[in-house]
Amino acid sequence: MGVGHYENFPVASVLLPAHLRPAVVAIYRFARTADDYADEGDSTPPQRLTELRRLGADLDRIEGGERPQAALMRELCAAIIKHGLPIGLFRDLLDAFSQDVLKSRYANFAELLDYSRRSANPIGRLLLHVFDAATAETFRCADQICSALQFINFWQDTAVDYAKGRIYLPQDDMQRFGVTEAHLAAGDANAAFASLMRFEIERTRAMLHEGAALGRMLRGRIGLEIRVTVAGGDTILQKILDANCDVFRARPTLRSSDWISMLFRAVFGDGRVAA
Repeated sequence: MGVGHYENFPVASVLLPAHLRPAVVAIYRFARTADDYADEGDSTPPQRLTELRRLGADLDRIEGGERPQAALMRELCAAIIKHGLPIGLFRDLLDAFSQDVLKSRYANFAELLDYSRRSANPIGRLLLHVFDAATAETFRCADQICSALQFINFWQDTAVDYAKGRIYLPQDDMQRFGVTEAHLAAGDANAAFASLMRFEIERTRAMLHEGAALGRMLRGRIGLEIRVTVAGGDTILQKILDANCDVFRARPTLRSSDWISMLFRAVFGDGRVAA
């Protein structure tokens, strides 16, 4: 459910009922496109912000009952109308991606949570609207899963993000564990860095597991999709730990062999890796 680069969850997979896939795909394309405007290519910050504002202008048109200009936004408009999707959640995503253009360091975990509230949690809430399962309790669980998936993406992409000039590891945690930007620049997964990563992984895994109940709240193939999503996130965390937290030499990814184990855990449990 988190945005990031989306590898940690199967978007509009075969597990979802066919009639829901167009809306899920439209949400994904919007988020992926906006994220790419903020993050990919050689555009300048003003150019990136201009592209994001264009998406925002199309959201205004949709809200005003007008035809959006971009083809991708016309697809999104159909999903918004069909499922009653709140426009504000899409604006939250654009706000977070605009922040990515301008902000490259996070002082503490509270700042990171505020970012994920806008960059990741809206995806889960939008999907719950599509699934006709939007309640206070499902929102609470989805927020935990989505923020956790966002953070998992940060931890596995520590080297990738640093190469782009960004650090998502909270600055106060880095200072506490004695990790500096020089460690990241050198790709030094020493004992201090490993301790920092284990701390972040433990906190992230607790969030993921707290939200895992959502996979049993939602019935049928939708619930199975959520449980597979949890399994994917938990598997990445375990891969980081198994590599002694060295995310510099090998970025942990899901392999075909992992999906068998993930599906087994999703069918017979809630997706979590056994302790």
